[in-house]
Amino acid sequence: MKKKLTYREKLIELAYIYSVKEIIDYEKNKKHLTTGQLELFLKKNKIAIPKDYKSNFFRDSIIKPLLKTKSNLIEFKDENIKAKNKFLRKTEDFKYDTKRKINKSLQDAWNTLGRIGLNFLNIIPKLGKTVYGFFGNLFTNLFNEIYNHKINPKTAKSLIVSIGALAFVLSIGFGAFNYFDSNKQVEKIVAKKDAVKKPFKKKETKIETKKEPKKPKAKKEIKKQAKKQELKVKRNNVNEVILPDLNLKTETVLNLFKEVDYNLKEVRSEKLVKPIYFTQFPKDLSEIQSVKLKKETFIKIVLPLVVAENEKILADKEKLKILENKKYTTDLEKQWLRQKLLEYKVKKGDLKELAKRIDIIPTSIALAQAAKESGWGTSRFALEGNAIFGQWTWSGQGIAPLERSSNKNHKILKFPILRASVKAYQNNLNTHKGYSNFREKRLKIRQTNKKIKGLELTETLKNYSQTGSEYTKILNQIIRENRLADFEPVKLVNSVKKIELSS
Repeated sequence: MKKKLTYREKLIELAYIYSVKEIIDYEKNKKHLTTGQLELFLKKNKIAIPKDYKSNFFRDSIIKPLLKTKSNLIEFKDENIKAKNKFLRKTEDFKYDTKRKINKSLQDAWNTLGRIGLNFLNIIPKLGKTVYGFFGNLFTNLFNEIYNHKINPKTAKSLIVSIGALAFVLSIGFGAFNYFDSNKQVEKIVAKKDAVKKPFKKKETKIETKKEPKKPKAKKEIKKQAKKQELKVKRNNVNEVILPDLNLKTETVLNLFKEVDYNLKEVRSEKLVKPIYFTQFPKDLSEIQSVKLKKETFIKIVLPLVVAENEKILADKEKLKILENKKYTTDLEKQWLRQKLLEYKVKKGDLKELAKRIDIIPTSIALAQAAKESGWGTSRFALEGNAIFGQWTWSGQGIAPLERSSNKNHKILKFPILRASVKAYQNNLNTHKGYSNFREKRLKIRQTNKKIKGLELTETLKNYSQTGSEYTKILNQIIRENRLADFEPVKLVNSVKKIELSS
């Protein structure tokens, strides 16, 4: 019985039959050739290869259909994704076109209303001329009839006398009413002035004032200044305080806080602060004997400024998130992005870096650094240049330190108002390379959805001072001793208008 040959043996037999030299040489040298190599050599010599019914049936009947089905599914999936993307693009384009058409139609409607208004204004002179002519003719005819009509002299005389008597009585009555009403208003104004002139009294604290030598001319000048520094309060449904453009005294500031009910205990409990913005510190703040009152006055002045700038930064951060998720941005939005990239010194339009830098400075850290750098608002730099945070400059306007060595030429940066100093300080921490660790740690806290706390970030501010870690220990001590962490969740009162205080 003839032995059944395998597919490989059939290929070798064909090689011997057709004298395929490459295969024969390999077989003589007892080198094993694979089935694929044998097929390749046979095809190269243009020899028909017998079909392997077992392998071909499995491949043709099962593997190939499965592979074809798989490729069809992949193509179908790709086509669905393309169709979906095409639909989304069309939807977005339709939305954009609809918005543009609506804006255009509103603009056209507004222009039409403007033209109608202009046409109406052009009609008014003609209408006025017509009305004027009508009433002019009416009164002319009326007076002509009165003139031409004969009036009884006795009747006319009695009518004139009665009209004159009535006018006399009415004038006397109105004069008396105005006289009594003006007296009442004068009494009210005097009462208000007396109430404002009352000095602020507090048992717990004493305010020292510098005693000057008694001179007759100096007394007059002191009286004039006292009159100028009286607190004027204007009320238009909302509390507004307007101070004269003079140097504020601490006593005036304390009276103001009392009048508007500005209390740090309420701020700590309600987590709300009134938007009272001072442009500078009172010059005699250092004369307060009570350390507690001095610190409270300093916090009351600086806290609204820090909270206001932080809320502004959070609004910018929220706007940036919205723009990052938008596929298309308007020209105004692009301009805003360019402005923020310049403001936060971000290069190459890196929006991730911008998002990292646009974030708040914890209120506790800002208050602690302000207290440390300005001596609780009593330093020469704070009083003369509104420099709360002691930032250095080599080119801008500044105040030279008295104890500066001869080989150094730095100055303390000077600001027109206190809020400008707060804004520059926050921008410094958010942009300078020396505080990159501060920003990195703050970002990690943000990513874990935790609240940003000042005591967790003070260690990253070693570069702010030459003393390094000793400086951060002092900041921690100031925050703990004065309970500054209580002010971190504080927000501005939205229901009260902002109060601008000129000093």
